[in-house]
Amino acid sequence: MVVIAGGLAIDVGTDLPGQALLSLAVWLVLFHVLARVETHERRALLACMVIATAGELFLSLVWGLYTYRLGNVPLFVPAGHVMLLVLATGVAHRMSERAALVILGAAAAYACAAAAAGIDTFALPLFAMLALIAIAMPLHRRLYASTFLVALALELYGTWLGNWTWVRDVPALALVTTNPPAIASAFYAVLDAIVVCTTLLVARRFGGGARVALRGQ
Repeated sequence: MVVIAGGLAIDVGTDLPGQALLSLAVWLVLFHVLARVETHERRALLACMVIATAGELFLSLVWGLYTYRLGNVPLFVPAGHVMLLVLATGVAHRMSERAALVILGAAAAYACAAAAAGIDTFALPLFAMLALIAIAMPLHRRLYASTFLVALALELYGTWLGNWTWVRDVPALALVTTNPPAIASAFYAVLDAIVVCTTLLVARRFGGGARVALRGQ
């Protein structure tokens, strides 16, 4: 978390060359992390990086839900997603099932209240995605709840610093949201679900059975 928070704080004061140097430093940290994990965990983290990068390109540059400070997708972002997954799995390992349900319940309450008040109608479909994966994959509910919580802190922090800005009117949909959407971290939880499914398929392909390649799960 120190690398992510520190990197975002440094990024707001840089231009493109400075951002490139920052990205190089973050990637070096990521390579160190990848060298220290087991093969099945490394596959999960690499899957996270590929899927998250595709998601960032679509959500920011194609859909236009948010815009990074320099109008690009910074090169440190894919590495940051991997580090966030490492952090979230560690938190999930220490989280009780009851705590996970409380987090998801609070997200549901906010989504309903914000939509009813008209300040964030985008919250309901975002929470619907979160609820769907939590119900469909209950064994990983703690991971989704921990990712939601950690990513929410990241979204609030990055938006406060000015690393990125979310739009008020959701493109192509008659919905509005806040900057950042309080349920935006549902995107991260969905990413985790896709990573879980991907690594299960990879594990079966390489003879690893149904073992889930996520620490603490």
